[in-house]
Amino acid sequence: MIRQENESRPVCVVEPNPSLSGMQCVKCQRTWPIGDYFYGCPACAAAGAPASVAPIFESFLELRGAGEIATWLAYPGHPRLGEGNTPLLELTETAAKNKVRWLGIKNEGANPTGSHKDRMSAAVVRRALDIGARTLAVASSGNAGASLAAYAAHAGLKCVVVTTAAMASGWRKAIELHGAEVIVAPNSAARWELVSVHAKSGEWYPASNFTIPAVGSNLFAVDGYRAIALELFLALGAEQPSDIIVPVSRGDLLWGLTKGYADLFGAGLVRDIPRIHAAEPFPRIARVMAGEDYVGQFDGQSPFLSLGGTTVTYQAIAALLSSRGAVAGPSADQTIAAQRELAQAGLFVESSSAIALAGLKILREQSVITQDASVVLILTSHGYKES
Repeated sequence: MIRQENESRPVCVVEPNPSLSGMQCVKCQRTWPIGDYFYGCPACAAAGAPASVAPIFESFLELRGAGEIATWLAYPGHPRLGEGNTPLLELTETAAKNKVRWLGIKNEGANPTGSHKDRMSAAVVRRALDIGARTLAVASSGNAGASLAAYAAHAGLKCVVVTTAAMASGWRKAIELHGAEVIVAPNSAARWELVSVHAKSGEWYPASNFTIPAVGSNLFAVDGYRAIALELFLALGAEQPSDIIVPVSRGDLLWGLTKGYADLFGAGLVRDIPRIHAAEPFPRIARVMAGEDYVGQFDGQSPFLSLGGTTVTYQAIAALLSSRGAVAGPSADQTIAAQRELAQAGLFVESSSAIALAGLKILREQSVITQDASVVLILTSHGYKES
């Protein structure tokens, strides 16, 4: 449902959307009061099969321009650093080379700190200010840490980034210049354990997942990713893409994008939800879609730190099922080749972003994506961070 207002309403700074009415489990559909659910739906968690929850809205304002996107989010308003409304670029020659009718690139590297994580950070900071949290925390290999540190500094909040020795020096320098504390844990699992201890005590307000089995990042963070679908809707109008490909680790972006399109569909603004596909560096989600239980460990290695991790979240599965999406698993060599192809088209992106183009090639070979398809690749971060 969409409601209309004749006059523009001043945007709240640190108050939730007045249309936010509760939370709903993405798996069992049970509803819960507005709140933070770091362990996901209490009912599913108690059953040993955790799943995240997502905000429920009673209605939405009309969506006629970029300035109204914030009114569809759980936390509109400020602080902001200019995130969102990233470029959507048409790549005609790349489309022809990959034998699709139309190819668009959503360049999330144009966000203030160079990645899609800025959408997450903006939402988390606003939630923290609303509930009085003073110290934010994130387990990060780089992008999320640099982003959250920047937004926390802008809002006058403390920030702790828990990482490993593998973090690139450029990311660490940015984080420390923003005034955040960097804690180096011995391994990825130890990062989550440390965040868990301080989150349980109430000392840290967590932005990312810290649970095993994983449920995904802070639900308000994931809500921020819904804006990408709204931006695509406004940019493309009646000609929405038939297919979208997303780099995936635990599926925060995949779910947020799918939920955004589901809300557009529910409001009667799009005729259908595009097929939203996952590109992952080694089989995790693919194994679950083939029949394995999503609760467990999925061992594998990847040189792309932003896509690492050995867990699968139910939100990733829900996104693929509801959007009729597929999973592609390009090799590291295929992904690096795709990074080179994008660079030759003028786009220097992080290797973990280039996996979206590598995934397109696989899905075309499998005829999952057809020659008459219109495709959008979500490129999550620019490549200068790897230099």
